[in-house]
Amino acid sequence: MSEDPTAAFRIEAGELLEQVEQGLLDLRDNLGDMGLVNAMFRGLHTLKGSGAMFGFDALAGFTHHCETAFDRVRKGDVRATPDLVDVILSAGDHMRALVEGDAPEAAGQAILARLAAAVDAAAGGGSAPAPAPAAPTKKGWKLSFRLPVDAMANGTNPLALLDELRALGDATIVARTDAVPPLADLVPNHCVIGWDCTLVGDISHDAIEDVFLFVMDDMEITIEPLAVEDDASGAGADDAAEPAAPTPAASAAPAAPAAVTVNDQQDRRAATRSQGEHVRVPAERLDELMDRVGELVIAQSRLSQLAHHGNDLSLRSVSEEIERLAGEMRDTMMVLRMVPVSTLFGRFRRLILDLANETGKAIELVTEGETTEVDKTVIERLFDPLVHIIRNSCDHGLEKAEDRLAAGKPASGLIRLSAHQAGGEVLITITDDGRGIDRERVRAKAEANGLIQPGQVVSEDELLGLIFHPGFSTAAQVTNLSGRGVGMDVVKRTIESLRGSIDVKSVAGQGSTITLRIPLTLAIIEGLLVRVGEGRYVIPLAAVEECLELSLEEDLRSRGRSIITLRERLIPFLRLRDLFVTGTKPDTYQKIVVVGTGSERVGLVVDQIIGNHQTVIKAMSPLHRNVAAFAGATILGDGSVALILDIAQLVALGQPREERRIAAA
Repeated sequence: MSEDPTAAFRIEAGELLEQVEQGLLDLRDNLGDMGLVNAMFRGLHTLKGSGAMFGFDALAGFTHHCETAFDRVRKGDVRATPDLVDVILSAGDHMRALVEGDAPEAAGQAILARLAAAVDAAAGGGSAPAPAPAAPTKKGWKLSFRLPVDAMANGTNPLALLDELRALGDATIVARTDAVPPLADLVPNHCVIGWDCTLVGDISHDAIEDVFLFVMDDMEITIEPLAVEDDASGAGADDAAEPAAPTPAASAAPAAPAAVTVNDQQDRRAATRSQGEHVRVPAERLDELMDRVGELVIAQSRLSQLAHHGNDLSLRSVSEEIERLAGEMRDTMMVLRMVPVSTLFGRFRRLILDLANETGKAIELVTEGETTEVDKTVIERLFDPLVHIIRNSCDHGLEKAEDRLAAGKPASGLIRLSAHQAGGEVLITITDDGRGIDRERVRAKAEANGLIQPGQVVSEDELLGLIFHPGFSTAAQVTNLSGRGVGMDVVKRTIESLRGSIDVKSVAGQGSTITLRIPLTLAIIEGLLVRVGEGRYVIPLAAVEECLELSLEEDLRSRGRSIITLRERLIPFLRLRDLFVTGTKPDTYQKIVVVGTGSERVGLVVDQIIGNHQTVIKAMSPLHRNVAAFAGATILGDGSVALILDIAQLVALGQPREERRIAAA
């Protein structure tokens, strides 16, 4: 089934708007960068043309006004100002709504009114580039262009483009055949002819660019204003004494250098080749392929088990070869699903700008480790938690400029987003240099809400962890950003659903750091397969720190407290048999699997450690989906099912039960 052209346009428009937004944020930090101005103009121009082509007339009409504003900036009539950039950012939001078809017309009119005011305020004077020299008496343009070699193969008709040029005005077109190869080397569908064209008439530069709209970024072209001596009218030399500077179509700026350089052309061709090597694949197809790979891994595991239990060497050889191929396919599939966190971090630049405007604070965003890759599903689900944390940091953490200066800090607050890989996890850290978390206020609020008893001794991590409790907030008043206590608990639930954990550190007067520990992937994990009673369970290997033997004597000795001493440190443990099994006696020699849950270490008592197991995660059935102790299930090589333990939820579930057991003892 062919892809719906309208749906394809919406995808392309979304990507184009994202590029425009990132460019606008760059421009806001460097208002004099004409390269960015020209890039924004080209992006808006492309969006307008494509929108009109696919029937999005409202989008094309609205975008035209924004394009015109940038056209005036690049021509030097208007200065680039923060207010103008902010209005175009708001216009970008409205364009997204127009693409989706749910944009109220009144909102668009309000933005256009703000745009007109911003343009009027920025018009005249300032640091805008000098205007172009006066146009010659005879209006027109000289063009020299060569289409991409693969233009015809990609559906472009050169003759149709030449007809469009002739339709603009009086055109003289001469073909250039200097690059035509010998007949033996000629490829029939390669475009190797160039053209020189003289256009006479009242023709705008934009009209010429519109002709080449869909090949402009890949072709070689020079557009120069037509000097008087170039025309056959016989005008005097005095009229042509100061010809206008030639203008490359790539930048479309009247005061720009004469031609596209060879390096620029090579860079563009390289970029085109790079784009051509990528194929757009719907995310659901990747998910479906991942499911098939998972089924293959399970089938391979069963085949391997059968082969090793028999004496057929040929079957064993085939099994090992399929195991190798399945492993390579699994690794390739995992790479296909990985995307850099830059796709996530880049979205917060706009959020920081909006928060700075809303709070009246100067806020700077710094990102690190943007090339770190994470499973695409993880990226999608991390956005909302990070939004809550960043909003909280900006509202609660960062001080006003005057307060920061009084404390000896820079006036501008800092939010730092960083990511790096550690084993099978990705650590995403959000740091601010604000006032830090007020522990006394957190404690007072927790006591008032009944979360802890007055005077109860709690550790630093336990106290700071209370900020993630549902309904918990230390804000003195509710604002548009925070104060309702419905943000940080969402963070905790989402991270735990990703089988991750959260660490919080804070220093009074210096700021806070929140670290999210997230697994690299949610599809296939390495696990430790254990037996408890007759059941088998999988413990995520990333959480396992070490395994110990629990002798019968130690087991009897610890019955009253469930604590062991490991290298002079007390480690509490949970008996999984008490949680999952009833009516049978434990094995004589049990094992303890020590796992890490954030900053804590807990032991899980099992009957047997079977070994490492590559686990394809299957979702729980609707009947069991709300059982908190399990993150999913997997199918073992013999066809039986093993449950995957959710360590954080398991510990939270087991602690009250252990306390009741100790009290009863």
